[in-house]
Amino acid sequence: MITIQDLFWLIPSASVLALIFAGIFFYRMKAQDEGNEVMKMIARHVRSGAMAYLRQQYKIVAIFFVLITVVFAFLAYCLHIQNPWVPFAFISGGFFSGLAGYIGMKTATYASGRVANACRHSLDAGLQIAFRSGAVLGLTVVGLAMLDIGAWYWVLDWFYGDMELSMRLVVITTTMLTFGMGASLQALFARVGGGIFTKAADVGADLVGKVEAGIPEDDPRNPATIADNVGDNVGDVAGMGADLYESYCGSILASAALGAAAYMAVPEMAIKAVLTPMLIAALGTILSLLGVYAVRVKRGASQTELMAALNRGINLSSFLIAIASAFLLQLIGLDNWAGIWGAIVTGLAVGIVIGKSTEHYTSHDSYPCRKIAHSAKTGPATVIISGIGIGMISTCIPVITVVVGTVLAYGLASGDWHFTGAEMSKGLYGIGIAAVGMLSTLGLTLATDAYGPISDNAGGNAEMSKLDPEVRRRTDALDALGNTTAATGKGFAIGSAALTALALLASYIEELKISILHWSEATGNTIYKINDAVSVEVSKISTASLSDFMGYFQVTLMNPKVLMGLFVGAMMSFMFCGLTMNAVGRAAEKMVKEVRRQFKEIKGILTGEAEPDYVRCVEISTAGAQHEMIWPSVLAVITPICMGIVFGVPGVFGLLAGGLASGFVLAVFMANSGGAWDNAKKYIEQGHVGGKGSESHKAAVIGDTVGDPFKDTSGPSLNILIKLMSMVAIVTAGVNIAVTLF
Repeated sequence: MITIQDLFWLIPSASVLALIFAGIFFYRMKAQDEGNEVMKMIARHVRSGAMAYLRQQYKIVAIFFVLITVVFAFLAYCLHIQNPWVPFAFISGGFFSGLAGYIGMKTATYASGRVANACRHSLDAGLQIAFRSGAVLGLTVVGLAMLDIGAWYWVLDWFYGDMELSMRLVVITTTMLTFGMGASLQALFARVGGGIFTKAADVGADLVGKVEAGIPEDDPRNPATIADNVGDNVGDVAGMGADLYESYCGSILASAALGAAAYMAVPEMAIKAVLTPMLIAALGTILSLLGVYAVRVKRGASQTELMAALNRGINLSSFLIAIASAFLLQLIGLDNWAGIWGAIVTGLAVGIVIGKSTEHYTSHDSYPCRKIAHSAKTGPATVIISGIGIGMISTCIPVITVVVGTVLAYGLASGDWHFTGAEMSKGLYGIGIAAVGMLSTLGLTLATDAYGPISDNAGGNAEMSKLDPEVRRRTDALDALGNTTAATGKGFAIGSAALTALALLASYIEELKISILHWSEATGNTIYKINDAVSVEVSKISTASLSDFMGYFQVTLMNPKVLMGLFVGAMMSFMFCGLTMNAVGRAAEKMVKEVRRQFKEIKGILTGEAEPDYVRCVEISTAGAQHEMIWPSVLAVITPICMGIVFGVPGVFGLLAGGLASGFVLAVFMANSGGAWDNAKKYIEQGHVGGKGSESHKAAVIGDTVGDPFKDTSGPSLNILIKLMSMVAIVTAGVNIAVTLF
């Protein structure tokens, strides 16, 4: 008879399997020919610039991590209002998140030249290298996540082995949630810093190179070209890898914590509920490998056939996970396994619908993109207006899909279709499981996302190496598809963030309960004073239902503290976007001035007789990113802490709810607008609406530069902001309990 303890070993086994295949794909890619000496030289320039940037970024991030770890250690070991495992869990989460991004970026910088060289032979050869190199990032992310989660669970289960099972599971899962903050903070630095770097270079290269000088994209005469290619790697690969690592971990850990709380009264069921999201993720990791091998096309494939090949891999993995998870849940023997399975399928369906919606609004074959392209006939103003309008409309389907998915996941898992709150814990567990289901194919979906910047760099390498125009045509086909898959990946990440953040809200309550117990043990008090009018016995709070707990702390819309938190949370999304957009603007302004200076002062650049100073442009982007990423990241950390100290638990709930609602919609709008502007430009470059060099093309380039920080800096960073604020609130729950001004 297979027990749940036996099934646990599927988690580290899936981790090892994913990392082995990531290693196989990496070394197979390295074995491919990188091309001629010029191609190798360009690849080295990009690789050295990317590694130099990442080393500098990690130095700055390390300083922040050391400072925050010291604060956590002080709270834990001196004031005794923090879980003593938090400092270690925080460091662990940040380390693995950064490691996932580093490995992905190293792979991408080796792969791009090889993709360009493979495209000299066939489109399929280029696709195979680009996609499987992207799979290295996807498999590394899920492999390291499974390794981190499995190791922490095993260690904590051993350490708290003498504790009663139900309480042990609650303590283990709430402790494991704290390493999510380290992953989230690292991801935010990576996304914001990488986004600022890449978009400063991209905007500078496009405005001066394409619009003013009239030279092609990725032309070696453009001083910002190498910086642009470096930016694709540090932003869209390293940043994205760290981003989705924390999304993946956050959904699994939040679901596990909710499972421990929902089934606390039945210990043998609680351990099954805790391990179920981890086992579903492990199963998805294994089945994603089959999807990787399903992606291939024939010679002479069209854009539609390329997209169909990628969709075939994703759909196959999703179908297999839907079938296999039913058998796994039956084997586990979890209560209401059919309802939990329904929540998993719901999550998978939500991910597919959001992906299709994003594809419709951002694909260069779709009506919205072509509408933007045709609006370029009347200049950049109408391009920008059209793109903003389409981006706003595009929020409708993802939001409705998440709403319907949330309702279905809650109802299926709890059986409470009237939403009375009687089975709220089980319903919220279902929402968390839906997020796990949505991310269960991450090993594959992240491969399709990382494939985009690799293909983009391959096109740059082909252009700078002056390869046959047919090679550039093939890399452009891969790149245009990559824009759509990248936009789809961003929509996927944002959608999963919305579901995960809902689960984290409930996990915050469980962490508050544990913090109240710690406070009681440290102070010897058995009565907790919520405010001047309400005091409750600690024993009642620690065993209260979610509805009772919300009643104790007066978390209702009629409480001004909640309303103030809602306003501040909504404002945070716009403030964060404003800071990151302006950061890109300032860095891009310096890049534009530098490119103009070089064109003016270095004689012979435009005639190809002199080589531009590529290093100087990389330095400008690096300095701008390192300086500008600090304040938005710090703001995301200190706001939940300050809100908790000033307005207590009700204020924090309002902050998280306001940030979730506004951040989700704003992120979808920005990601889709940016993707649509980018592919509208590419549609014109293919010879439509005037083609390259026309006035329509120049207008579309300006629209694309506006969209660059939308889709690659501010938009994708918002989903991290949503979860980071939740994670900070969870980790600092002890401070909320010990100190509140109002």
